[in-house]
Amino acid sequence: MAQLGYTVDQMISAKSIAARIEALAREIEAAFAGTDKLVVVGLLRGSFVFIADLVREIDLPVEVDFLEASSYGNEMESSREVRILKDLRGEIQGRDVLVVEDIVDTGHTLTHVVGLLNQRKPNRLKTIALLNKKIRREVDIEADWIGFEIPDEFVVGYGIDYAQRNRNLPFIGKVRMG
Repeated sequence: MAQLGYTVDQMISAKSIAARIEALAREIEAAFAGTDKLVVVGLLRGSFVFIADLVREIDLPVEVDFLEASSYGNEMESSREVRILKDLRGEIQGRDVLVVEDIVDTGHTLTHVVGLLNQRKPNRLKTIALLNKKIRREVDIEADWIGFEIPDEFVVGYGIDYAQRNRNLPFIGKVRMG
């Protein structure tokens, strides 16, 4: 797929993503068994496809909310400055919360969001990331659940963008410049 001076090569197929989400949903159900309602917080914008597919697989009562945090803008490198662009609409104090992230790269965004949400005193707060790029980690944080470990490649697709393009790809692809 050639667009605007770069190509996208498939890394993880739509079928592999669907199978992994189904398995992750079973693990989440077990971890949150007995909850009266799980508040699933999607980190916008990159997680919107992942969260939609994940909540449809989770067989628990769920409430969905969104928080928008940004450390990239339109760049391929994190600015390391995390800005909250949209906060939650609902209260999470005393509630079970699952934060859904598209990719954990440097770890700055997830660290900032977990710190912010823990100040609101949830009953339990767990995290899940579709992709983990551990080699790039700059802060000590790991998601409780990981969909896929990936190498140090810039990726797009399945909700993840480059300069607001390629979110609609049904797979995860690696960006090749030139």
